[in-house]
Amino acid sequence: MNTASSNTSAAHAPSTSEPAWYEQGLPHIWLPYSQMKTASPPLPCVATQGSRITLADGRVLVDGVAAWWTACHGYNHPHIHASAADQLARMPHVMFGGMVHEPALHLASRLCALLPGDLERVFFTDSGSVAVEVAMKMAIQYRLNRGEHTRTKMLAFQGGYHGDTLATMAICDPEEGMHHLYGSALAQHVIAPLPVDEASTARFYSLLEQHAHELAAIIVEPLVQGAGGMLFHPAHVLQTLRAAADRYDVLLILDEIFTGFGRTGSLFACQQAGIVPDIITLSKALTGGTMALAATVARRHVFEAFLSDNPEHALMHGPTFMANPLACACANASLDLFECEPRLEQVAAINTILTEELEACRHLPGVHDVRTLGAIGVVELERIANPDSLRQTFIAHGAWVRPFRNIVYLTPAFTISEDELRHLTRTIRAVLAG
Repeated sequence: MNTASSNTSAAHAPSTSEPAWYEQGLPHIWLPYSQMKTASPPLPCVATQGSRITLADGRVLVDGVAAWWTACHGYNHPHIHASAADQLARMPHVMFGGMVHEPALHLASRLCALLPGDLERVFFTDSGSVAVEVAMKMAIQYRLNRGEHTRTKMLAFQGGYHGDTLATMAICDPEEGMHHLYGSALAQHVIAPLPVDEASTARFYSLLEQHAHELAAIIVEPLVQGAGGMLFHPAHVLQTLRAAADRYDVLLILDEIFTGFGRTGSLFACQQAGIVPDIITLSKALTGGTMALAATVARRHVFEAFLSDNPEHALMHGPTFMANPLACACANASLDLFECEPRLEQVAAINTILTEELEACRHLPGVHDVRTLGAIGVVELERIANPDSLRQTFIAHGAWVRPFRNIVYLTPAFTISEDELRHLTRTIRAVLAG
């Protein structure tokens, strides 16, 4: 971890006027996950560097969530910038239909070398949700190409989140998730409890026995269910899922969009369980938070089911910007940094500080649980009455911390300085203590 000194008191009172671009454009923007009639106005950002975000009025916030879990190397890393500038000058984009290019092929071969087992075929997309949709299509068509026309459903898990598109909403938690309003419009899949103990394992196997004849795949977020509330489960759960998938001849999809690239302490979460999924999805930190890019990677036997003289057996999917050369160049630069800079050691150091600092929250009023894993720190509350108001309080302390559901959490850049990280943890403690 970078332990350089930092001035974490840089946040100051906002100016009384906003920039012209903000005032002109805000009335035309629809913001994500926001009730725009009542929510606080969004912050006008003008620059980023390392783990800091500069606002238009001069305030500086320490970013505790790494741009929605993407900026693992911090903002504006010079190696990624140089790679992007070089690729931008040569070829920012070319279609991937009938053409290929060096950044994509180099990236695909590097990803396959890093992933366990025979995960060896990469399909590039430009968002995590689409990567999961492609995984679902692969699993379903894998069955269809083999003449198994009834096996088109997924088995997903309570507490799970896999994206906001119509297909991925259908495999998120139907009760506790943010998509319950769409229930009547979504495809129906099988939602099971995670097999974490004897009772939930029995229930999981009962559902699997009942529905195996119609299942194409099991899909899970390994070790951490992120947007479902940063819910942790032990590695043996993944071993149970792998064994169950093999027993019932069901594909296993691991959604590592959040957990991939070091966030849980290993390069990929599945490595902690010693298993190989049939399909894995990656995004978020893939480019170090610089460009939109995602990947769905399949094992050899999955890919081979699509090889045929029948053109209908091909995977009919092709995002316009898939394998964007500029994004692939950023991803290759990000992988360079994992090779030459001590990212996993930094994650371990972050975990030590998160565990030490957040544990003091355990006995605060309203705190239900405190947990950490890798570069993830979570304070779970009994409830958060007004997440927006709580977020504004963190901003006033110079911290960009974004509570949701009933949790306050940190997922910082792996390069965050010790001073910056302790500023975040101590701010959380002070704010929650009232």
